[in-house]
Amino acid sequence: MPAPGGPPRRPWIVGVSGASGTPYAAAVLRALLAAGQSVDLVVSRAARLTLLDETGISFRDAHWREDLARWLARGADGKPGTFPVPGLDAVRHWPAGDLGAGPSSGSYPARGMIVVPASTASVAGIALGLSKDLLQRTASVTLKERRPLVVAVRETPLNRATLKQLLALDEAGAVVLPASPAFYAGATHIQDLVDFVAGRALDAAGVEHGLYRRWSGELGAARQS
Repeated sequence: MPAPGGPPRRPWIVGVSGASGTPYAAAVLRALLAAGQSVDLVVSRAARLTLLDETGISFRDAHWREDLARWLARGADGKPGTFPVPGLDAVRHWPAGDLGAGPSSGSYPARGMIVVPASTASVAGIALGLSKDLLQRTASVTLKERRPLVVAVRETPLNRATLKQLLALDEAGAVVLPASPAFYAGATHIQDLVDFVAGRALDAAGVEHGLYRRWSGELGAARQS
Protein backbone atom coordinates (compact mmCIF):
# COMPACT_ATOMS: atom_id res chain seq x y z
CA MET A 1 0.00 0.00 0.00
CA PRO A 2 1.29 3.53 -0.74
CA ALA A 3 2.38 5.69 2.18
CA PRO A 4 -0.14 8.34 3.29
CA GLY A 5 0.24 11.33 1.02
CA GLY A 6 2.37 9.34 -1.42
CA PRO A 7 1.55 8.50 -5.03
CA PRO A 8 -1.42 6.18 -5.56
CA ARG A 9 -0.72 2.51 -6.17
CA ARG A 10 -0.88 1.69 -9.90
CA PRO A 11 -0.32 -2.02 -10.37
CA TRP A 12 0.22 -4.22 -13.36
CA ILE A 13 -2.57 -6.78 -13.44
CA VAL A 14 -1.43 -10.32 -14.21
CA GLY A 15 -4.13 -12.73 -15.29
CA VAL A 16 -3.29 -16.44 -15.32
CA SER A 17 -5.65 -18.62 -17.37
CA GLY A 18 -5.93 -22.39 -17.66
CA ALA A 19 -3.49 -22.94 -20.54
CA SER A 20 -0.38 -24.98 -19.90
CA GLY A 21 2.53 -22.69 -19.10
CA THR A 22 2.39 -21.67 -15.45
CA PRO A 23 6.22 -21.20 -15.46
CA TYR A 24 5.68 -18.29 -17.89
CA ALA A 25 3.40 -16.59 -15.37
CA ALA A 26 5.86 -17.19 -12.53
CA ALA A 27 8.70 -15.65 -14.54
CA VAL A 28 6.62 -12.56 -15.38
CA LEU A 29 5.59 -12.13 -11.75
CA ARG A 30 9.15 -12.46 -10.45
CA ALA A 31 10.44 -9.95 -12.98
CA LEU A 32 7.70 -7.40 -12.22
CA LEU A 33 8.47 -7.60 -8.51
CA ALA A 34 12.22 -7.37 -9.19
CA ALA A 35 11.52 -4.21 -11.21
CA GLY A 36 9.77 -2.65 -8.20
CA GLN A 37 6.31 -2.88 -9.75
CA SER A 38 3.07 -3.43 -7.86
CA VAL A 39 1.04 -6.40 -9.06
CA ASP A 40 -2.61 -7.38 -8.90
CA LEU A 41 -3.03 -11.12 -9.47
CA VAL A 42 -6.04 -12.98 -10.87
CA VAL A 43 -5.75 -16.76 -11.17
CA SER A 44 -8.68 -18.34 -13.00
CA ARG A 45 -10.34 -21.50 -11.77
CA ALA A 46 -8.99 -23.45 -14.73
CA ALA A 47 -5.50 -22.08 -14.04
CA ARG A 48 -5.59 -23.57 -10.55
CA LEU A 49 -6.10 -27.02 -12.06
CA THR A 50 -3.19 -26.46 -14.44
CA LEU A 51 -0.99 -25.16 -11.62
CA LEU A 52 -1.79 -28.22 -9.53
CA ASP A 53 -0.99 -30.51 -12.46
CA GLU A 54 2.26 -28.75 -13.44
CA THR A 55 3.65 -27.97 -9.98
CA GLY A 56 1.67 -29.90 -7.39
CA ILE A 57 0.68 -26.60 -5.77
CA SER A 58 -2.96 -26.09 -4.83
CA PHE A 59 -3.66 -22.35 -5.12
CA ARG A 60 -6.17 -21.35 -2.44
CA ASP A 61 -7.79 -17.96 -1.95
CA ALA A 62 -7.49 -18.22 1.82
CA HIS A 63 -3.77 -19.05 1.66
CA TRP A 64 -2.79 -17.36 -1.59
CA ARG A 65 0.33 -15.66 -0.25
CA GLU A 66 1.85 -18.92 0.98
CA ASP A 67 0.90 -20.73 -2.24
CA LEU A 68 2.23 -17.93 -4.44
CA ALA A 69 5.56 -17.95 -2.59
CA ARG A 70 5.93 -21.68 -3.23
CA TRP A 71 5.02 -21.18 -6.89
CA LEU A 72 7.46 -18.34 -7.51
CA ALA A 73 10.30 -20.25 -5.82
CA ARG A 74 9.89 -23.14 -8.26
CA GLY A 75 11.91 -23.33 -11.48
CA ALA A 76 10.58 -24.33 -14.89
CA ASP A 77 12.12 -27.77 -14.39
CA GLY A 78 9.79 -28.31 -11.44
CA LYS A 79 12.45 -28.15 -8.74
CA PRO A 80 11.31 -26.27 -5.62
CA GLY A 81 13.57 -23.65 -4.08
CA THR A 82 15.20 -22.68 -7.39
CA PHE A 83 14.55 -18.96 -6.91
CA PRO A 84 14.65 -16.79 -3.78
CA VAL A 85 11.15 -15.91 -2.68
CA PRO A 86 10.50 -12.22 -3.46
CA GLY A 87 8.75 -9.94 -1.03
CA LEU A 88 5.06 -10.24 -1.76
CA ASP A 89 3.96 -7.02 -0.08
CA ALA A 90 3.58 -5.47 -3.54
CA VAL A 91 1.09 -8.17 -4.62
CA ARG A 92 -2.68 -8.01 -4.19
CA HIS A 93 -4.74 -11.07 -5.02
CA TRP A 94 -8.30 -10.98 -6.30
CA PRO A 95 -10.46 -14.15 -6.48
CA ALA A 96 -11.43 -14.98 -10.05
CA GLY A 97 -15.12 -15.06 -9.18
CA ASP A 98 -15.14 -11.60 -7.59
CA LEU A 99 -16.72 -9.47 -10.31
CA GLY A 100 -16.98 -6.60 -7.83
CA ALA A 101 -13.19 -6.47 -7.39
CA GLY A 102 -11.23 -3.29 -7.99
CA PRO A 103 -9.87 -4.21 -11.43
CA SER A 104 -13.40 -4.80 -12.74
CA SER A 105 -13.88 -1.02 -12.95
CA GLY A 106 -12.25 1.41 -15.33
CA SER A 107 -11.82 3.88 -12.47
CA TYR A 108 -9.45 1.48 -10.71
CA PRO A 109 -5.90 2.81 -11.24
CA ALA A 110 -3.89 0.23 -13.17
CA ARG A 111 -0.98 0.44 -15.59
CA GLY A 112 -2.20 -2.36 -17.81
CA MET A 113 -2.61 -6.11 -17.92
CA ILE A 114 -0.65 -9.18 -18.97
CA VAL A 115 -2.56 -12.42 -19.54
CA VAL A 116 0.03 -15.19 -19.27
CA PRO A 117 -0.47 -17.89 -20.29
CA ALA A 118 -3.61 -17.13 -22.28
CA SER A 119 -5.80 -20.09 -23.17
CA THR A 120 -7.94 -20.10 -26.30
CA ALA A 121 -10.99 -19.97 -24.02
CA SER A 122 -9.73 -16.77 -22.39
CA VAL A 123 -8.84 -15.34 -25.82
CA ALA A 124 -12.41 -15.99 -26.98
CA GLY A 125 -13.93 -14.54 -23.83
CA ILE A 126 -11.85 -11.36 -24.03
CA ALA A 127 -12.38 -10.90 -27.78
CA LEU A 128 -16.14 -11.36 -27.45
CA GLY A 129 -16.42 -9.30 -24.28
CA LEU A 130 -18.06 -12.12 -22.32
CA SER A 131 -16.67 -11.06 -18.90
CA LYS A 132 -17.61 -14.45 -17.44
CA ASP A 133 -14.96 -14.10 -14.72
CA LEU A 134 -12.69 -11.42 -13.29
CA LEU A 135 -9.85 -12.20 -15.70
CA GLN A 136 -12.03 -11.63 -18.76
CA ARG A 137 -13.74 -8.59 -17.24
CA THR A 138 -10.44 -6.97 -16.31
CA ALA A 139 -9.04 -7.54 -19.80
CA SER A 140 -12.15 -5.94 -21.30
CA VAL A 141 -11.75 -2.97 -18.98
CA THR A 142 -8.09 -2.67 -19.95
CA LEU A 143 -9.07 -2.46 -23.62
CA LYS A 144 -11.86 0.05 -23.13
CA GLU A 145 -9.60 2.28 -21.03
CA ARG A 146 -6.91 2.11 -23.76
CA ARG A 147 -4.35 0.65 -21.37
CA PRO A 148 -1.69 -1.84 -22.50
CA LEU A 149 -2.98 -5.40 -22.78
CA VAL A 150 -0.55 -8.22 -23.59
CA VAL A 151 -2.08 -11.61 -24.39
CA ALA A 152 0.52 -14.40 -24.30
CA VAL A 153 -1.47 -17.10 -26.09
CA ARG A 154 -0.24 -20.65 -25.44
CA GLU A 155 -1.84 -23.11 -27.83
CA THR A 156 -0.91 -24.95 -31.02
CA PRO A 157 -2.20 -25.43 -33.62
CA LEU A 158 -4.70 -22.58 -33.81
CA ASN A 159 -8.09 -23.03 -35.45
CA ARG A 160 -9.88 -20.48 -37.59
CA ALA A 161 -12.08 -19.20 -34.77
CA THR A 162 -9.13 -18.48 -32.49
CA LEU A 163 -7.20 -16.80 -35.31
CA LYS A 164 -10.15 -14.49 -35.93
CA GLN A 165 -10.42 -13.74 -32.21
CA LEU A 166 -6.70 -12.94 -32.01
CA LEU A 167 -7.09 -10.59 -34.97
CA ALA A 168 -10.00 -8.92 -33.17
CA LEU A 169 -7.79 -8.41 -30.10
CA ASP A 170 -5.04 -6.91 -32.25
CA GLU A 171 -7.53 -4.54 -33.86
CA ALA A 172 -8.80 -3.56 -30.40
CA GLY A 173 -5.28 -2.53 -29.38
CA ALA A 174 -3.97 -5.60 -27.56
CA VAL A 175 -0.53 -7.08 -28.19
CA VAL A 176 -0.92 -10.71 -29.26
CA LEU A 177 2.23 -12.46 -28.09
CA PRO A 178 2.47 -16.21 -28.80
CA ALA A 179 4.47 -18.09 -26.19
CA SER A 180 7.17 -18.82 -28.76
CA PRO A 181 10.71 -19.05 -27.34
CA ALA A 182 13.74 -18.18 -29.48
CA PHE A 183 17.14 -19.87 -29.49
CA TYR A 184 19.50 -17.07 -30.55
CA ALA A 185 19.93 -15.93 -26.95
CA GLY A 186 22.08 -18.95 -26.08
CA ALA A 187 19.57 -20.95 -24.04
CA THR A 188 21.13 -23.85 -22.15
CA HIS A 189 18.22 -24.66 -19.82
CA ILE A 190 14.44 -24.82 -20.04
CA GLN A 191 14.29 -21.80 -17.72
CA ASP A 192 16.13 -19.73 -20.36
CA LEU A 193 13.39 -20.48 -22.88
CA VAL A 194 10.67 -19.61 -20.36
CA ASP A 195 12.45 -16.38 -19.43
CA PHE A 196 12.68 -15.37 -23.09
CA VAL A 197 8.90 -15.50 -23.50
CA ALA A 198 8.35 -13.74 -20.17
CA GLY A 199 10.87 -11.08 -21.18
CA ARG A 200 9.16 -10.46 -24.52
CA ALA A 201 5.84 -10.04 -22.68
CA LEU A 202 7.44 -7.45 -20.42
CA ASP A 203 9.02 -5.75 -23.46
CA ALA A 204 5.53 -5.38 -24.92
CA ALA A 205 4.33 -3.89 -21.63
CA GLY A 206 7.28 -1.49 -21.46
CA VAL A 207 8.76 -2.93 -18.26
CA GLU A 208 12.55 -3.11 -17.96
CA HIS A 209 14.08 -6.48 -17.10
CA GLY A 210 17.16 -8.63 -17.59
CA LEU A 211 15.55 -11.96 -18.37
CA TYR A 212 17.30 -12.74 -21.65
CA ARG A 213 20.26 -11.81 -23.84
CA ARG A 214 19.18 -9.34 -26.51
CA TRP A 215 20.21 -9.59 -30.14
CA SER A 216 23.37 -7.58 -30.71
CA GLY A 217 23.63 -7.89 -34.48
CA GLU A 218 26.62 -10.22 -34.20
CA LEU A 219 26.15 -13.77 -35.44
CA GLY A 220 27.10 -16.38 -32.84
CA ALA A 221 27.61 -13.85 -30.03
CA ALA A 222 25.66 -15.97 -27.54
CA ARG A 223 27.74 -19.07 -28.28
CA GLN A 224 31.01 -17.16 -28.05
CA SER A 225 30.18 -15.86 -24.59
